[in-house]
Amino acid sequence: MEETDGEKIADLPPSAKLVFKVLEYDGPLTQKQIVEESMLSARTVRYALERLEGIGVVDEDIYFADARQSLYRIEEAMTADGGVDESNSGEDACCAE
Repeated sequence: MEETDGEKIADLPPSAKLVFKVLEYDGPLTQKQIVEESMLSARTVRYALERLEGIGVVDEDIYFADARQSLYRIEEAMTADGGVDESNSGEDACCAE
């Protein structure tokens, strides 16, 4: 594995930044949905997701509608500079039942 200590979103290639923004605005999404939204190739999206997972900002889950696919989401509420977005921190807690 590649050493990722201290690496932030700003250090990643433009394709990874675009995938992050797509997930930020439209996520969680499958890889196929990210390809459609970003208009990047499937291979580029795979690489971008690997890089984002490597620095710990994207989480991969099972997509229950089709278990052959994975669902990708941003871990917590990350900002583009790699920090944690606390503007919505209490929003979900008050509305959960």
